[in-house]
Amino acid sequence: MPQTRRSERPAEIISEHIVLPGRGVQLALDRVQAADAVGSVLLVHGYTGSKEDFSPVLPLFAEAGYSAYAYDQRGQYESKAAGPFSLDAWAEDANALSEVLPGHRKGTAIHLVGHSFGGLVVARSVIRHRELWSSVTLLCSGPGSHGEPLGLRLMISALEQFDLAEVHRRKRAIELDGGATLNEPAVETFLEHRFTSGNPAALSKMSEILIETPDQIAALAATGVAVHVVYGERDAAWPQEVQDDMARRLGTIPVVIPDADHSPAIEQPQTTVDVLTSLFQGGH
Repeated sequence: MPQTRRSERPAEIISEHIVLPGRGVQLALDRVQAADAVGSVLLVHGYTGSKEDFSPVLPLFAEAGYSAYAYDQRGQYESKAAGPFSLDAWAEDANALSEVLPGHRKGTAIHLVGHSFGGLVVARSVIRHRELWSSVTLLCSGPGSHGEPLGLRLMISALEQFDLAEVHRRKRAIELDGGATLNEPAVETFLEHRFTSGNPAALSKMSEILIETPDQIAALAATGVAVHVVYGERDAAWPQEVQDDMARRLGTIPVVIPDADHSPAIEQPQTTVDVLTSLFQGGH
């Protein structure tokens, strides 16, 4: 049975802000260091998300020998920024962060994982600077635009009319009316606080990117970096046939996380870590 989001935070997590030299932003970073790490993994969250989307897996990666890092993208939650907001800017933040990761064991691999919208970001990161990464994983993501822009256009319109608190209230009401599960009160409070702490210009631009981004797969395949495609058994953010075709074009085999939806790192954290670390080590 899939797990649900919890308000408790693993005690092993170290939180800090990292200055990216020359980029005009401090990124809020969570990390767990591995003893005698064989490598590191940098996890990039999705649309309206944050580093906490990976809290369950950070200690598990460390137990498996990988120092694990997750951060709030610029303009999201605790990474305050006035801009610029663009796919290239978010991609270059990941690239710059890879060079200043605290505690990363020099000379070991860095594996990049992008969830949902974060998959578009990490694909662009690798396309721009392939030399920084040992592998990239597209987790519940797609080749480019989302393909169902109505909800995203409604988000852009709402952000033009209302403050973030009202946008969140309307968004959550639509989700619950559509059958979403109501979380425990502490989690609902966190989700509201996270949403209302962001920059509305960043959220609007993320919505535009999900509507407009062209297919990036040919350019990603041309980098020569190892690419993995992983999604939850019931994931439907991008149709699974689209993700399967993306994997085929990348010359890889898609891996399905059993009994998971769109957020395997929360719903099946141990299985997700087992799958990803196997892929990092050359498994299928």
